[in-house]
Amino acid sequence: MAIRRGHFKTRLGFILAAAGSAVGLGNVWKFPWLAGENGGAAFLVIYLVIAFTIGVSVMLAEFLIGRAAERNPVGAFVRLKGGAWPIIGYMGVAAAFIILSFYSVVGGWTIAYAVKTATGLLETPETSALGGLFAAFTADAVEPLVYHAVFMALTVGVVSRGVGAGIERACKVLMPVFFVLLVVLCIRSVTLPGAAAGLKFFLAPDFSKVTPGMVGAALGQVFFSLSLGMGAMITYGSYVSHKANLPGAALWVTSLDSVIAVLAGVLVLPAVFAFGLDPQAGPGLTFITLPAVFSRMPLGGLFGTLFFLLLFIAALTSAVSLLEVAVAYFVDEKGVGRIKATLTVGAVIYLLGIPSSLSLGVWRDVTVAGKGIFDLMDYVASNLLLPLGGIFIALFAGWVVYPRVIDEATGGGARPFRWAPLWKVMCRFVAPAAVAWILIAGL
Repeated sequence: MAIRRGHFKTRLGFILAAAGSAVGLGNVWKFPWLAGENGGAAFLVIYLVIAFTIGVSVMLAEFLIGRAAERNPVGAFVRLKGGAWPIIGYMGVAAAFIILSFYSVVGGWTIAYAVKTATGLLETPETSALGGLFAAFTADAVEPLVYHAVFMALTVGVVSRGVGAGIERACKVLMPVFFVLLVVLCIRSVTLPGAAAGLKFFLAPDFSKVTPGMVGAALGQVFFSLSLGMGAMITYGSYVSHKANLPGAALWVTSLDSVIAVLAGVLVLPAVFAFGLDPQAGPGLTFITLPAVFSRMPLGGLFGTLFFLLLFIAALTSAVSLLEVAVAYFVDEKGVGRIKATLTVGAVIYLLGIPSSLSLGVWRDVTVAGKGIFDLMDYVASNLLLPLGGIFIALFAGWVVYPRVIDEATGGGARPFRWAPLWKVMCRFVAPAAVAWILIAGL
C-alpha cells in the first residue's frame, strides 16, 4: 500500500523550510571566515552575483523537478525519465547520509559551546587558551559524541513528525527566532568601539583583491550555503502545492539566505576588528576567536550564549532537510513508515558520525588518501557528490525535461515566467560549466 505523502500547508511554510535548509552553518560559521580570508567586501559582491545567477537557477531546477515528480530525488528521476538518471538521485541520498554524519558532530559542538559559554567555562580573552580548550574538547572520545547524540535526537524529533506538523511548524518558529537573535547580535557588534573598520572591510569592496581562487571559493560557498546538489530542494519541492509560484519562491529563498549571510558577516567581522583580532583566522574564527571577543565585551556571556544558540538553530534547520532527503527515499520508494524510517536512518547517521568525531582525537592517525575521516567525509560530499549532482540536475532540467519543468513553472501557461530564457541558458550552459570548474578545482 502506498503511503500518503505529506505537503507543506502554506507557501510561507515552504519558503521558511527551504530557507532553513539553506541557512545553516555555511552562512553563520563558514561565510564570515571565507570573507575574512578573501578580501571582505569584494568576496561578498562576487558571492551575491553568483547566488542570484547560478545559485537561484539550480535551486529552481531542483524545486521544479521535485514538484513535477512529487517524489524524493531517486523517485523524481525515475518518474520523469528513468534510464541512468536515477543515479543522480542516489548520489543525493548518499550525500545526505555523509554530510549529516559530520554536520551533526559540528551541530553538537554548537550545543556544547552554548552550554560552556552560559556557564562561564570560556571566559578568557586569550585565543591561545581558547584554541587549547577547543582542541581538547574536539579530541575527547566521549563528550562530543554525547552532544552529537543530542543534536541528532532533536533532528529526528522534528522529521519524525512529518512535513506539516514537524518540518514546517518547527521552521515557522525557529527561523523568526533565528532572525531576531541575529539582528540583536549585529546591533551589539556594530556598536562596539572600533567596529567601523570591520564594516568598511566587509562592505566597501576593493576589486583589486579579486582572484580566480576567490571566485572559485565564492562559487563553492554558494552551492554549500544554498543546499544545492544534494537533493534537499528536490525533496522540499515535492511537497509544494502546484498552485505555488516556484520561480518566485526560489528568489525569496536565495534572498533570505543572502541577507542572513550578509548579517552574519556584519555580526562577526566588525567585532573581530573591534578587538584587534585576525579576520583571517579561518574555521577557528567561530569557536576560538569569537569566544575571545565575547569575553572582552560587557555582558559577553549573555551575547556569547545567544550567538551559539543562533548557530545551533542554523545547524538544526539544515540538518532537518538533510535527514528528510534520506527519510523521503525510504518512505516513497520502500514503503517504510515515517517514524520507523526516521529512527532507523537517524541511528545509522549517528553511527556514521562517530568515526568523524574520533578522527579529531584518538583516531587522528587514521587516514585515507592522506585525509582524516572527518576531512575525508567533507571532501567526498563537498568536492565530489554535490558538484556532480549540481551539474546533472542543471543539465536534466535544461535539456532532458525542459518542456515539462517549464510547464510546471508556469502552471500550464497560467502564470508568467519572465526570466525563463535566461534560466534556460543558465541551466544548459553557464551553471554546468561553472560547477564543473568547482569540481575540477576541488580535485
